[in-house]
Amino acid sequence: MDHSNAAPALDGPEATPCQDETKSGLSRRQALSAMASAAFVAGMAAGPAAARPRRARAADPAGKKKAFIEGLIARMTVDEKVGQLRLISIGPEMPHARLMDEAAAGRIAGSFNTVVRRDNRPLQEAAVTRSRLKIPLFFAYDVVHGHRTAFPIPLGLAASFDMAVIERMARVSAIEACNDGVDMTFAPMVDISHDPRWGRTSEGFGEDPHLVSACARAAVRGFQGSSPDRPDTIMAAVKHFALYGAVEGGRDYNTVDMSPLRMHQVYLPPYRAAIEAGAGGVMVALNSINGVPASSNTWLLQHLLRRQWGFEGVTVSDHGAITELTRHGVARDNREAAKLAIRAGIDLSMADQVYLAEVPGLIASGEIRMAELDARVREVLGAKYDMGLFADPFLRMGKPEDDPADVRSSDRLHREPAREIARDTIVLLENRNQTLPLKREGTIALVGPLADSGLDILGSWSAQAVAGQAVTIKAGIEKAIEGKAKLLTARGANVLDDQKTVDYLNFLNWDNPEVIQDPRPIEAMIAEAVAVAGQADVVIAVVGELRGMSHEASSRVTIEIPGSQRRLLQALKATGKPLVVVLMNGRPLAIGWEKENADALLESWHAGTEGGNAIADILFGDHNPAAKLPISFPRSAGQIPTYYNALRIGRPFTPGKPGNYTSQYFEEEQGALYPFGYGLSFSSFTLTGLKLSASRITRGQSLTAEATLTNTGRYEGANVVQLYIADPYASIARPIKELKGFQKLTLKPGESRVVRFEIGPEQLKFVNGALKEVVESGQFNVQLGLDSRDVLEESFELA
Repeated sequence: MDHSNAAPALDGPEATPCQDETKSGLSRRQALSAMASAAFVAGMAAGPAAARPRRARAADPAGKKKAFIEGLIARMTVDEKVGQLRLISIGPEMPHARLMDEAAAGRIAGSFNTVVRRDNRPLQEAAVTRSRLKIPLFFAYDVVHGHRTAFPIPLGLAASFDMAVIERMARVSAIEACNDGVDMTFAPMVDISHDPRWGRTSEGFGEDPHLVSACARAAVRGFQGSSPDRPDTIMAAVKHFALYGAVEGGRDYNTVDMSPLRMHQVYLPPYRAAIEAGAGGVMVALNSINGVPASSNTWLLQHLLRRQWGFEGVTVSDHGAITELTRHGVARDNREAAKLAIRAGIDLSMADQVYLAEVPGLIASGEIRMAELDARVREVLGAKYDMGLFADPFLRMGKPEDDPADVRSSDRLHREPAREIARDTIVLLENRNQTLPLKREGTIALVGPLADSGLDILGSWSAQAVAGQAVTIKAGIEKAIEGKAKLLTARGANVLDDQKTVDYLNFLNWDNPEVIQDPRPIEAMIAEAVAVAGQADVVIAVVGELRGMSHEASSRVTIEIPGSQRRLLQALKATGKPLVVVLMNGRPLAIGWEKENADALLESWHAGTEGGNAIADILFGDHNPAAKLPISFPRSAGQIPTYYNALRIGRPFTPGKPGNYTSQYFEEEQGALYPFGYGLSFSSFTLTGLKLSASRITRGQSLTAEATLTNTGRYEGANVVQLYIADPYASIARPIKELKGFQKLTLKPGESRVVRFEIGPEQLKFVNGALKEVVESGQFNVQLGLDSRDVLEESFELA
């Protein structure tokens, strides 16, 4: 690529490098640290300019909002200002009665985890009738993939490769949350992850910045609608800013050490996409970035987020993160932690312990300027204004007489969209001899410790979804074959055979232990399962992970299916009966044995409230699967990280050309077991005839890539055509390929359709070594495929 002729892809002002803060009361140790990182920070600050974001805030052409907020701030005491920076949860240390008193005293901005109108309404009444300035509260909750109705986990939602699916999930979730009086959600979670050992992989949208960014935009649109000040919309607070998915070793809360270039190329785009879509809030990550915790990171929260990206919303610390600055070792005590967080730009202190206690003294001593405090308060009040709470504090609560008698009533659920969306997220990995779809006849054996678990099918962060209202896989199959086939069941094994791990997972949920073990010996359970399989025509085995195994603080050292379940599968295979394996999990698993031995293999993730019905729809052919993997599946934990868009290297391993001194693991086959973008259908598809509309274009011009997708099978079905761009020569090493577009098409048997992609500056730009978004001239390789590995390719020249 001729980088001497590189042109900026976007025009815009650069961020101003960080100013010297040694005169602002920092300790000598902190001053030395700041000096040591000055060159690094200067480079970070000059990242690529962003398009101006679409605001979550309502237009304010007459300046009414600004005048209102400034007038309110002018009337506030220091204590009242500090109160607007505190986000508090009901719990043992803050019972509802005390929270009422805090609201009446103006000492809290809002509450999280209070999600019932009859609890929230008295708190709001206390704030707007008893406090001096009558400032309303807001109520927040982790509405990540549903509220009363659980949809598939976000990793599964991304597998749909359908942004309408994700927007619909968020829209329904927002409606349900509003009906409970919730104003803000801590979602979407858009952390890129390349390490499936990390437990929160389940909560994100996968490994690819283009796909995750598209999911981020769709989720924000769904949550916020046209504006977050409507009674059926909630404000989205994108998380976890930033780089949380890159924690070292996949171990939750660990450090992140990353070059600015890699940040801008891979990890930052999804946060920026959410903000440009109008997200009104940002939740700040718990991790440090190159030695500076995100919660005290001025570059991250001021220079990048606000100055460069133009974010005008509210920032929220993660739970207890400000206190944790002392454990990071950057604050000597809570007083210094509060000072660092205020200066960095943390508006709301979640589960606050330090702002209330320390900020008034810091103001009195002059260590924090009143203007700094006012800036934090201004953003909180602005968010409340944007959520419509100053206009109507009870906007999402309705009238007391409209409160549901039973908030957990099943008729409050949105079952139809939950079932339809879950069907669109299930990935068919293997289907030998057209084992699927199954016939509704004969005898079917259903085996496995997760086959009848209403709790685990919900997945982590399932909000107010109720396990007893979830459709298990057993219940879904029973309904699908009722009166037509016989179903035999056996547990076969426990999910885990390690009591230490069971105790840990139950400790994480000490108030409601989730893991209940069958006390029988594994040999007895397997023998029972084999006996049941012997009576059946086909065996369905449901195996994988408990929902708590793919969760916060649930990082794993292995990504294998636990040993007890693998023993069960091996015993079932030995019966000689057709074996259908249904995976339930929140991360990629090392499933080499299952790939080679299962007659059919389904990745169902944690499919949500209607998961059992959706999985049965796939198993018996009522829906043809079309989902694709949004993350690569490694062959083993030893091959982590495995991702399709790795940078080019000097000694690459080339399939079919083994040789010494190339980049490889010599004990195993190279490359992902299942690549990014992979997924089968009951039908068969071919993609042929890739053509480019031009072989040479000049700057500012675009071309079209097209190919023909044909359904060559017996079933109507959909497939996702994926566009990848490879830049083989540039000013810096570039990825092997990058996803730049995708289209899902539904075709009848024998039908063909031409699919077209436009390729222009937006698809060709990248962040160069100077952290500028540029388009460089030279050769580009255009690839179209039905996954990231098996592609058609043509090239063109950008002059």
